[in-house]
Amino acid sequence: MLARAAAVVLAAAALLPLGGCDQLTGAQRTFNAIDVTGGPMGGELRLTDHNGKPRSLADFRGKVVVVSFGFTHCPDVCPTMLADLAAAVKQLGEEGTRVQVLFVTVDPKRDKPELLREYVPAFNPAFLGLTGDDAALEKVRKDFNVYANVREGKTPESYSVDHSAQMFVFDSGGRIRLVVPPGMAPQALASDLRRLLNS
Repeated sequence: MLARAAAVVLAAAALLPLGGCDQLTGAQRTFNAIDVTGGPMGGELRLTDHNGKPRSLADFRGKVVVVSFGFTHCPDVCPTMLADLAAAVKQLGEEGTRVQVLFVTVDPKRDKPELLREYVPAFNPAFLGLTGDDAALEKVRKDFNVYANVREGKTPESYSVDHSAQMFVFDSGGRIRLVVPPGMAPQALASDLRRLLNS
């Protein structure tokens, strides 16, 4: 799964407009994550949060938004990702209240709102889990170029979901700015978030 995620991150970098290539090299490189400012991924992200409230990216204008994908039965990558996000937001102190983390499920069959409501805020009470019907979730995955595929288990309910593990960061104006590769240290992510908060 991580190899596939790395490939998707590299593909995202390739989507940069030619005029933005200098942002990845030389003195102008200011982010630890991949700068994709002006890239085509993202869309409106119209889903429902774990409290049953319809949401879109526009609801969070004025905040830096981090969009991640995963599922509550994930044994390793997803909880590690959310824990790292929580650590990064905590490092921001009071500024962390201006960061909104959205966790989009890739397993709507099991990740009902009540389970997302129990799981996601356990990492940080402000984090929101998002779900929707199959068509809405498929559109979001397509808009973000996110891979997700069910891998059968020993029983019908013990399946797993292979999925892209990168995260997407939007600035306070709602523009896509960064793709965060899997495994980025919380300190590095906090540094990037702080730069966007203060830009």
